[in-house]
Amino acid sequence: MSNLNPKFPWLKHYLEGVPHEINLASHASLLELIESSFAQFPDRVAMESMGKTMSYRKLDVLSQEFAAYLQTLGLEPGARVAIMFPNVPQYLIAMLGTLRAGFTVVNVNLLYTPRELEHQLRDSGAEVLAILENFAHVYQSIGNPSLVQKVIVSSLGESLGPKGVLVNLIARHVKKIVPHWDFPCIKFNQALKIGRGHGYRRPTLNLDDIVFLQYTGGTTGVSKGAVLLHRNILANILQIEAWLDPALVSRQEQQLVFLCALPLTHIFALTACALLGMRKGGKLLLVVNPRDIGGFIKYLAQHPEINIFPGVNTLFHALIHRPEFLKVKFPNLLVTIGGGMAVQRKTAELWQKLTGVPIAQGYGLSETSPVVCVNTPFVKEFTGSIGMPVPSTDVLILDEEDQELPFGSPGEIAIKGPQVMTGYWNRPEETTQCMTPQGYFKSGDIGTMSVDGFVHIVDRKKDMIVVAGFK
Repeated sequence: MSNLNPKFPWLKHYLEGVPHEINLASHASLLELIESSFAQFPDRVAMESMGKTMSYRKLDVLSQEFAAYLQTLGLEPGARVAIMFPNVPQYLIAMLGTLRAGFTVVNVNLLYTPRELEHQLRDSGAEVLAILENFAHVYQSIGNPSLVQKVIVSSLGESLGPKGVLVNLIARHVKKIVPHWDFPCIKFNQALKIGRGHGYRRPTLNLDDIVFLQYTGGTTGVSKGAVLLHRNILANILQIEAWLDPALVSRQEQQLVFLCALPLTHIFALTACALLGMRKGGKLLLVVNPRDIGGFIKYLAQHPEINIFPGVNTLFHALIHRPEFLKVKFPNLLVTIGGGMAVQRKTAELWQKLTGVPIAQGYGLSETSPVVCVNTPFVKEFTGSIGMPVPSTDVLILDEEDQELPFGSPGEIAIKGPQVMTGYWNRPEETTQCMTPQGYFKSGDIGTMSVDGFVHIVDRKKDMIVVAGFK
């Protein structure tokens, strides 16, 4: 870490076995990491959605078919594919398929208005949009059906086999959550069928290729794309893995179970749930709508096998204040990670009392893939801190002239590490403004650092990250 801050007071607080640096040379690309999981865990359950499971072998095949379909469209390497799916199997198939085709994933917020969706599609230059039929009316409302070259539309139950017919019937005619839409498109399963007939060609990718454009509001209110390379996402997966491994050692020989309640189109859930989960050969429990708190609590009661529970303060708060949650047991819960806005003391203390597991509060941004700081998974109680920098990461507190401030003084949190984006998509001026000459990303958040290297958030200059209705 010779090119980083020479002090690193936090390193002496790392748990035994957590390296000071990660080894990015372990994989040539994120694609290689995904392929190794498919090869290593073919017979394990990769995910469960609405009671239906899918193996790593099946996910391997379907994501290859989606990749092969995209490759029939004549797109240039690195072409952008926008994805607007909730936590259903189609999201993972499309996201992994886009990655495997050598294209760039553009995740779309499910709460977007037509104006916001149009801005993101135009700004990113997306040529393909994969969208759930529940949101198809949002695209139609833009009034420009040729805005992208191809639209792939899927239904809620499309990857669930015979059960999916019932799921779609209820969604369309009972719950009426599929507003009318009508525009030229290809159905998701038809795209897979075409891909199956053409065969998949593996692209040659490296760590410096773009893999995600992750859109963020920033300080201007105009959504802009953080350019995330294979090296950025791969680094953050390895950083989070190294950080959590001491808490997971008891499950070394067993499959880990990750709760995916936060939307996978958001960077926190994407990296800390989906991609880390696949890295570990884990089982991903896909929750379509966690905002239905009553239904979500019933779901939790039916899944005592959960090991890793990433969430945000408003989700934890909503759960612990429902009487029925008091009956839910978490006998296998190893780690609860708090992201998004700061977890509140009362929420954290009551969560720990009810589940027996503390919330390890962390901090990150779309621009940092996202994890920068986190408390250790063995934190005994609520600290109010967002923890300390993860391996290979340096954090400074800067004044308005970008000079480093002493411990305890509030200033802007600045970050350097392999997880930091290369810049904002097609916005060189804004990229220059947010980076110091020494290569530190200026977060826009105000914080302090203790003499031990623990960071506290004081204020956020940026708009609060909203995770599908949860902050």
